[in-house]
Amino acid sequence: MTRDDLGKLIERREEGRAKQDQAILSNVRGDLLKLLSDYPDDAEINYQTGIAHDNSGMGREAIPYYERALKIGLSGPDLERCLLGLGSTYRYWGYYQKAVETLGKGVREFPENRALQVLLAMALYNSKNYKESVSLLITNLMETTTDSKLHYFKRGILAYSEDLDETAE
Repeated sequence: MTRDDLGKLIERREEGRAKQDQAILSNVRGDLLKLLSDYPDDAEINYQTGIAHDNSGMGREAIPYYERALKIGLSGPDLERCLLGLGSTYRYWGYYQKAVETLGKGVREFPENRALQVLLAMALYNSKNYKESVSLLITNLMETTTDSKLHYFKRGILAYSEDLDETAE
């Protein structure tokens, strides 16, 4: 197996994910691990190995691959997806501060990615940063909703979301 096989492995991983076929995902994981043994310093292979573990319900095992991929260096869509995957996995396993840091970096680097923002809001909630969490969720809701009643009150809702504890007194 060579580095040139990575594209086919990604296609098979996507197929396994779409079908939720654990046999395909297991085979792809094994092939990626073999490929990684030949290319241990390849960020993309580390990243894809992390995804394959995540897609297989092995999120805790995915973490070191994601971390290594980030350390080696990713860019563009791979970096965006890796920050999302790692941040989400950290949150799921209760590593809330790491989740906030990772997802926060993702939001700073990819501010248009709503999934990163919502996952960050969830991690902020988990880390007891309730005001920041709710404010981020309200902002995302108000910037994406088509609900006419919410649009009517958009300016006020967004203003209130900046300081949820503010009162007239």
